[in-house]
Amino acid sequence: MSDPVLVEVIRGGLVESRHRGAVAVVEADGAAVLAVGDVARPVFPRSAIKPLQALPLVESGAADRYVFGDEELALACASHSGEPAHVEGVARMLAKAGLDVTALACGTHWPSSHAAAFALARTGAPSALHNNCSGKHAGFLCVACATGVDHAGYWRAEHAVQRAVLAVLEDLTGAVLPEDCRAIDGCSVPTWAMPLQNLAGAFAKFGTGRGLGSERARAAARLRAACAQKPWYVAGTDRFCTEIMRLLGPRALVKTGAEGVFCGALPQQGLGIAIKCDDGAGRAAEAIMAALIARFLPLVDQEGAALARFARPTSRNWNDMKVGEVRVTEAI
Repeated sequence: MSDPVLVEVIRGGLVESRHRGAVAVVEADGAAVLAVGDVARPVFPRSAIKPLQALPLVESGAADRYVFGDEELALACASHSGEPAHVEGVARMLAKAGLDVTALACGTHWPSSHAAAFALARTGAPSALHNNCSGKHAGFLCVACATGVDHAGYWRAEHAVQRAVLAVLEDLTGAVLPEDCRAIDGCSVPTWAMPLQNLAGAFAKFGTGRGLGSERARAAARLRAACAQKPWYVAGTDRFCTEIMRLLGPRALVKTGAEGVFCGALPQQGLGIAIKCDDGAGRAAEAIMAALIARFLPLVDQEGAALARFARPTSRNWNDMKVGEVRVTEAI
């Protein structure tokens, strides 16, 4: 099945680029509300499922043991920009468990925030704390420490922490995830391929608590509330996830993933959303997510105008001249 063109990039009145992909919007009971493209094809969700991967942090009691507030919980769900407060927050999470940066196995890269990267380059070099996944990894380490498990190798598929994460993913997606669906994510933890429709259903459950046990539903609600209260810690300055959650608060949870994946939940509507752009384009996935929110979530005038700049962003050159736009097609 060939996925349709979901996003077109316009320049001078002509289509310059096209992005194909698939979209699933699903209710918590698995009922499909919207299916575009091949939503049954397994995809690697990458960082889009970090809120789901953070559930053991709350369910294990680790978040309470280390007295984590909204900032720490949001960081556990984050693909952060490596700005100073992100780095400080992750270091704080580790310190509460008696650990430091040397425990992180996520690898090192420069902050994705240009301002943070330039500032850091003047004074030093990045550490694993600057990795966009360091908050998730700190959460994994805290689960191990709080439950009395040796944290060495916490990132390996056979470790107790990753087995707990896998059990969460299978519970929420309703999919069996065998080893041949497993690969290695950019930060070295396992990533599991799953159908887009199941991924959307998982976010519908996460967003509503429906179909989850009472303890898991409470944990999901706590993580959603943390992301709504501290959206900057989920992403960073001028980032799509932060701006959308600042705009809509608890009415929308959105999370980006690598290679054109985007997931979200609209709790009041009982809907989960999963997007995969075939060419891995994040700009297309963001536009699609904004368009879907505008379609399914009632908005007031100011919210609609604010959302429009993400659903149909303009393209500008280095002289700040408008040269085109990105637009979602009628396939959505």
